[in-house]
Amino acid sequence: MKLKQLSCILVSSFLALTLPTSGGEIFPGVIVLPDGWGPEGIEIGRGTDFYAGARQQSPFAGAIYKGDLRTGAGDILVAPQTGRFAFGLKLDKRTDFLFVAGGPSGAAFIYDGKTGAEIDTFQFTEVPTFVNDVIVTRTAAYFTDSLNPALYIVPLGPGGALPDSASFTTLPLSGDYVMAPGFNANGITATPDGKSLIIVQSNTGLLHRVDPSSGIATLIDLNAALVTNGDGILLDGQTLYVSRNQLNKIAVVKLDPSLATGDYVGDIESPEFKIQTTIAEFGNSLYAVNARFGEPIEGTQYQVVRVSK
Repeated sequence: MKLKQLSCILVSSFLALTLPTSGGEIFPGVIVLPDGWGPEGIEIGRGTDFYAGARQQSPFAGAIYKGDLRTGAGDILVAPQTGRFAFGLKLDKRTDFLFVAGGPSGAAFIYDGKTGAEIDTFQFTEVPTFVNDVIVTRTAAYFTDSLNPALYIVPLGPGGALPDSASFTTLPLSGDYVMAPGFNANGITATPDGKSLIIVQSNTGLLHRVDPSSGIATLIDLNAALVTNGDGILLDGQTLYVSRNQLNKIAVVKLDPSLATGDYVGDIESPEFKIQTTIAEFGNSLYAVNARFGEPIEGTQYQVVRVSK
């Protein structure tokens, strides 16, 4: 059945289900995180490693969990730290630096993805802010701010080297991008060549293509379709996956090569989604982390859920 014929791809219960990977191995459909973890961000590392960060309301605030997609086992890599938060995550495999969006702290934290050691901190702003997500390209790490019309850019040198000092650039967003009440820019991704960025605006449901040099944003026309509650996004070829957190679905958008237009062709759903936020990919699967916003964090079980693309 063609994807355009689907209005919904319903994935059956994953609590007891395992699915084969593209290589034929059997991986668990649900990975349980420590009780009370309160995750928001997820990233796939080397091999079958994955990372999940803990947000501000959690007793583990600012901590990073590292686990194995194959076995589901894992442990805390970065311990909780007062005043730190871990939202969007991205690993630069050239250096094994794990870039972490620091939410209301207005900062980015960089850790060693192998040891958990702190590499550096970039304090972007002190004003009301929410540094929400990050994408790493060959030349820079780009961070969104859901409360301010700007991207924060950490320049990267040859091989992914960080600048000598904690220097960064604030890039104002302009063009078609207009701030609205609530959470604005959230998830971010980039084309493989790094020449274009894509951001989702959660409150308006709009997608924008952004020039990383000028900050000029151009609306991606979805033929009147919207991706409201858009959170983490992931670009795979010409397919953009948008996690729509409160709606418990992942939108599937087919983009044209110019990134000027796109077709909203369907949704991926699972009964195991519980306000999933960010997403990552491994083989033919997407992994989404359940944030379970609105529920008491202490004692609550949190999961990473696997669904097929």
